[in-house]
Amino acid sequence: MRNPILKALLVASVLTPVVALAQGKAPDTATYIMKEDIDKVSKSEQSLRTKDENVAVVDIGDQNFALGVVHRASTRNPPAGGGNANAAERKPCGREMASLPAGGLPGGITHDHQTEGYYIISGGGTMFTDGYIVNGRHGEQPEPGGPNGPSCGGMAYGSKKVDVKVGDVVIVPPNVVHGWADIPDHVDYLSFRPSQHVMQAGWVNPTVAKK
Repeated sequence: MRNPILKALLVASVLTPVVALAQGKAPDTATYIMKEDIDKVSKSEQSLRTKDENVAVVDIGDQNFALGVVHRASTRNPPAGGGNANAAERKPCGREMASLPAGGLPGGITHDHQTEGYYIISGGGTMFTDGYIVNGRHGEQPEPGGPNGPSCGGMAYGSKKVDVKVGDVVIVPPNVVHGWADIPDHVDYLSFRPSQHVMQAGWVNPTVAKK
């Protein structure tokens, strides 16, 4: 009776790593994302106040890796109105309070699963990071190309502010608050996003997709 059990356990112990490896097998070829394609996506964003688009999403085995480019215009002259018309339909997230305390920073966001690395390539401004969101609203962002997957957005509290410029790098883990407190003119940055298959591997931005 003991021998069959031992044999089964031995086979299972040998096969389990093989199965896990097969599920997370990394590709055996490199991916090139050319500057010309990054520039095309960036150019398509420049007429907008805020635009965040991935250029491509690459399968790297146990994760997917997205490269994107983000443009943000000055925060000093915001347009009248604003806000998200669908915010009331979204689920609450963050800390819930009867009313918002004073001193919050608008535009805070966290991503449920998505790590982000920023490399500033043009302009600059004052970022805020860390802290927590109060009375936020949760969005699924189900698009296959992202940019970020499920996220919580709202007023941020307890954050620190840091001035960033061209050449600076910021790394934001999942569920860490981040946003922009002040952008004097504009800021453009590359985004590097490894994640547990939040976005669809093989997705390519329509602006640069080869037909």
